[in-house]
Amino acid sequence: MLEQYLSTTQLGNGPVLDPAPVHEDGALLDAYSHAVVTAAEKVSPAVAKIEVTQTVDQARNGEPRERQGGGSGFVFTPDGLVLTNSHVVHGATKIALSLSDGRQFPAHLIGDDPATDLAVVQIDGSNLTVAPLGDSQNLRVGQLAIAIGNPYGFQYTVTAGVVSALGRSLRSYSGRLIEDVIQTDASLNPGNSGGPLVSSNGEVIGVNTATIMGAQGLCFAIGINTAKFVATRLLQQGRIRRAYIGVEAQNAPLHRRIVRFYDLPKETGAIVLGASKGSPAERAGLREGDVIIAFNGQPIAGVDDLHRLLTDAQVEVKTSVTVLRRTERLELGIVPQESKQ
Repeated sequence: MLEQYLSTTQLGNGPVLDPAPVHEDGALLDAYSHAVVTAAEKVSPAVAKIEVTQTVDQARNGEPRERQGGGSGFVFTPDGLVLTNSHVVHGATKIALSLSDGRQFPAHLIGDDPATDLAVVQIDGSNLTVAPLGDSQNLRVGQLAIAIGNPYGFQYTVTAGVVSALGRSLRSYSGRLIEDVIQTDASLNPGNSGGPLVSSNGEVIGVNTATIMGAQGLCFAIGINTAKFVATRLLQQGRIRRAYIGVEAQNAPLHRRIVRFYDLPKETGAIVLGASKGSPAERAGLREGDVIIAFNGQPIAGVDDLHRLLTDAQVEVKTSVTVLRRTERLELGIVPQESKQ
């Protein structure tokens, strides 16, 4: 019976798999491979390996110690501007870049922004390959995502996956939230930081920045639209201007009776734990225990909401901060200053 079954399947007279799906699967694999290969070949020449030297705390003999580190980046203008992560180059005393063609360059920092974990450095080179920048606003969950970088020093490594989610928030090294972060399962490792996340058409859609240690397939990239905005400001001013009011605060729930009595849109606020001496908050009369519920007329549900509203447009501009002091609602005038962080 077995011999007869095998004979009929070989002759195509029995209920066997149609060879057409096999052919189609092969075509799909070829298309996927072609997309990854094409995108990698287009962008890889613009990807840089970044090596940095940082001065750390002094040793016991009083001499400063140096620490070596590094990551990835990519050239995004013909005159040698390179995007990377702030945590890769922040505080570096020396920055060196190497490209896939073997050329090596010293680099200098144009500016970095720890709040978004982005930085711009520049090299002096000619005939540089430029990575084209895409539009992270038009991304869709499930589309192909390709990461290129130098994990653990293995230069110009390519990994591929999909866009797993959009609109994530990620806590930066400065403590602020980075908004509109891309989640991907394209594998990232130490050394990938600052490298490009690329779409199937070879455009950079994000700057790879973080993974969750111990997890699999949970990797994150800062959307390229955020990177464009930050890079423009860094080129113009060397920094990102943000407002500062000088309070130490944390999220706190509001009593339901107070929420109902004042018809508040949020059920939480930012409780003031202290105000820095001479700060705008102290001059405005903010006290320990006050709960900030609005800033410039915008509801505040917590510290992150307050950070979002403290933009450069608020620097040296008198505005209002609404607080609950015990059960009393107060409107205080405040003039934010420029943050020095």
